[in-house]
Amino acid sequence: MYNDCYNSNFHVVLMYKRLFNLPLESNHSFFIFGPRGTGKTSWLKNTLPTDSYIYIDLLDNYTFRTLLAQPEMLSQLITHNFQGWIIIDEIQKIPALLDEVHRLIEHEKRKFILTGSSARKLKRQGVNLLAGRAVRYTMHPLTLQELDADFQLETALKLGMLPAIYTYTDPTGYLLTYIDIYLREEVMQEGLTRNIAAFSRFLEVASFSQGNIINATEIAREIGVDRQVVQNYFSILEDLLLSHTLPAFTKRAKRRLITSEKFYYFDAGIYQALRPKGLFDVSSEIGGASLETLFFQSVLALIDYNKLTYKPYYWRTTNGVEVDFILYGEKALLAFEIKHSQTVHSRMLTGLKHFKQDYPMAKCFILYLGSQALYLNNEITALPFVEALKKLPALLQQAD
Repeated sequence: MYNDCYNSNFHVVLMYKRLFNLPLESNHSFFIFGPRGTGKTSWLKNTLPTDSYIYIDLLDNYTFRTLLAQPEMLSQLITHNFQGWIIIDEIQKIPALLDEVHRLIEHEKRKFILTGSSARKLKRQGVNLLAGRAVRYTMHPLTLQELDADFQLETALKLGMLPAIYTYTDPTGYLLTYIDIYLREEVMQEGLTRNIAAFSRFLEVASFSQGNIINATEIAREIGVDRQVVQNYFSILEDLLLSHTLPAFTKRAKRRLITSEKFYYFDAGIYQALRPKGLFDVSSEIGGASLETLFFQSVLALIDYNKLTYKPYYWRTTNGVEVDFILYGEKALLAFEIKHSQTVHSRMLTGLKHFKQDYPMAKCFILYLGSQALYLNNEITALPFVEALKKLPALLQQAD
């Protein structure tokens, strides 16, 4: 299936084959969640024949005001004998519409595809997401497999994998606009916080926690708010699908382990756009966080799109011995260390070696920026980062 990326500067449409798919031959209704700009609406419009759906856009002010005031008006937007799909874009803007959607599914056998870029209002208002009558799917930023020949590691690390990055003449400007849209449309309009200045500052300060355990007290001190406010800010990011948390792997632990979660913005480009950079910054530190982010977002997309059973974690002892990513599945345990380095040194293998001692069944990999695959002590495989991303789908499916 394909997703269009419209370039307003050149008036061209580029098509990328997406790994995302829906069982459209079924009679089920669907939720498609995902951050803004990942291509949910474009995918639907390019996948469904134009005469097979009715499109209702809640970002349109007139449509929004009408249905907000009278959710029951939804049925009047659908012709009596229509048998196709009814798409409601950004359903979270009017949670009350779900009651009407539920009624139309039950009594008129209508089929809906509901897209959303936030789950906050749905959760806050106790909406039960149609009591299981619509199956939930997630769309992620692009993957290496979807970009194919257009993938360039340097671009992906600096600008990320949102589709518009590969079509706009000013991708950096697009990222800054993207952030501003979320601040204005989601945070301000939905009243998620009264202090937009503090939240804007928080977005930058939180970028220093990328790939790290959150220290809410320190962040609160930095931006001058209470610790509880910072915790609420992190909750807002997660509900807006702008961030992910990575839990600690503690199953059958043989050592004392750290159990706090790690924080990641959902896309390497968003992280780079928010991360302040100055004279004292170490480029390898920022690049290392971007490399981890790119790997993490790729793993999450491949797990969802291929319906794999893996759950991602990290592993760290109280002594500071760490493995960046653990993928735990029903039939396999995979461990990945990510290094922003052209070479592999023995000291980089410490975490993987300790993890392998505790979990002998684990397959261990170190991903780096070199050009050769290396096989170390018959226990650890070193792979060039891009090669690893290319092999990741086969590796995950083979082991799952």
